[in-house]
Amino acid sequence: MIYVFLFVLSFTLTYFIKNYYIKNAILDEVNERSSHTTPTPHGGGIALSLTWFIGLVYLYFTNQMEANLFYALICGVAIAIVGLIDDIIELKPKTRMIVFTLASATGLSIIGGLETLSFGIFEISNIFVTSIFAMLLILWFINLTNFIDGINGYVGSEFVFLSLAGFLLFGDAHFVVLAVSVLGFLFWNWNKAKIFMGDVGSTLLGYNIAIFTLYYANIETSNLWTWIILFSLFWFDATLTLIRRKLNSEKLSQAHKKHAYQRLTQSGWSHYKVTNYAILVNIILFLIVYFISNITIAFLFSLIILYMIIKFIDSKKAFS
Repeated sequence: MIYVFLFVLSFTLTYFIKNYYIKNAILDEVNERSSHTTPTPHGGGIALSLTWFIGLVYLYFTNQMEANLFYALICGVAIAIVGLIDDIIELKPKTRMIVFTLASATGLSIIGGLETLSFGIFEISNIFVTSIFAMLLILWFINLTNFIDGINGYVGSEFVFLSLAGFLLFGDAHFVVLAVSVLGFLFWNWNKAKIFMGDVGSTLLGYNIAIFTLYYANIETSNLWTWIILFSLFWFDATLTLIRRKLNSEKLSQAHKKHAYQRLTQSGWSHYKVTNYAILVNIILFLIVYFISNITIAFLFSLIILYMIIKFIDSKKAFS
């Protein structure tokens, strides 16, 4: 029953936030980075964030989640607040990064850091090395999710997928809470979006997945790569795009529309089509994780598939 309540809460809050933003003309204007063509409200992340934190509190006080995971995820409040402020007044990147780093370091310390970094044939247990890797992973997941948030239903459907995948693999209730929190928002963001997520939602979701990745990696080292594979549609695109822009001597802080999903829409694909095919790719990635027991082979196989997808997108709209 709690999950129905949380879905209705997210759905209803998104509806009222959408109407409030429209009434007060608080809209995401079209610019050179935009993939949309009309001004649209962008506060939907407020609804999913509030629902998520309410659900977390419920799970904690009904003894359905570990205390260290609860407190690590609660650190995301700081990230969501900064995202909300940035949606309103556009903070300096340095200010955002300081808060992201402090919140991430706190969350990381609460879950005990990353105990072991396993590469299959060898492992690294040096706390200095694993801590640097873990911090970079959290900060990259936060920022890349924000970068990728650009077309209707894309980020929302990704995190519903990750939530369902997490539940199927690990069976924990917090994944259901995350799924229904995002679904309530996604109803208003699907296909022809009536509201966008904004930084308040995208940065928080990226943080959540990073914490899940590290938390489950401390339970079983191979889980690190399980989550990296499940999230690979996003990080592969974001990382490769960053590298390509650097090789082109572009200013990395400058707005652009060169991510794979953006180039697909520029080639003539609708937002709806891109999002649906992304869901299909995610299902394939889940099947790889589920049926290939050797995580090294699973990881390499997923990279091959993603590389082939990028080459296909390059043929549709060249990276330039």
